[in-house]
Amino acid sequence: MMTHTAPQNTAPLEIIMIEDDDFDAKQLRRTLTATGIKNNLTRCIDGVEALEFLRKDSGELPRAFIILLDINMPRMNGHEFLEEIRKDPKLRRSVVFVMSTSTDEQDINSAYDKNVAGYVVKGGRSEENQELFKVLNEIWKLVLLPEIT
Repeated sequence: MMTHTAPQNTAPLEIIMIEDDDFDAKQLRRTLTATGIKNNLTRCIDGVEALEFLRKDSGELPRAFIILLDINMPRMNGHEFLEEIRKDPKLRRSVVFVMSTSTDEQDINSAYDKNVAGYVVKGGRSEENQELFKVLNEIWKLVLLPEIT
């Protein structure tokens, strides 16, 4: 039996954070920096801005990335954003992790129904966020992510 080893990604971790709260966004950015993980972080303040960013053909969009998505946002919430990207032929395979303060079972189930890779409850503790980013970095290095072309 032949075994295959996945190529290890050595490029910086590409994260698109969709977060309307300035405090939460700054805290996540600081935590990510504190982990020492090489990363590129792009922030969009809501689902509308994120879709505009993801759909434009300016060459700014990385070929593979991980999305961190808040649920409760103005204009377009996280559930609406997920519905839109799952209908989009170019974006439907995007890897999305929800990061929300909501522990509502309906929010959690709805997110998983839209094929999120994980649902993380924001705890606010820096140590928990550091662990999350370490896990995301390992996923980035070891898992083959779909490329957006």
